[in-house]
Amino acid sequence: MPNIGPAEIIVVLVIALLVLGPKRLPEMGKSVGKGMREFKNALTTDSSDDDDETPAKKRLAKTEDELAPGA
Repeated sequence: MPNIGPAEIIVVLVIALLVLGPKRLPEMGKSVGKGMREFKNALTTDSSDDDDETPAKKRLAKTEDELAPGA
């Protein structure tokens, strides 16, 4: 994968400025940064949410057993 140099970064920023405008560009940067931060936090946090899924899985299994004919 080729490296991105300063010239390419400047071109991308100029295009973004033309497309989004000077007022929306900081808002978009903030929202992208917030999304990246949330994604990073989701990857690094402990997966303690798995315990919350267990009752749902049990309810699903119970429902499947009730729907099974002649079990």
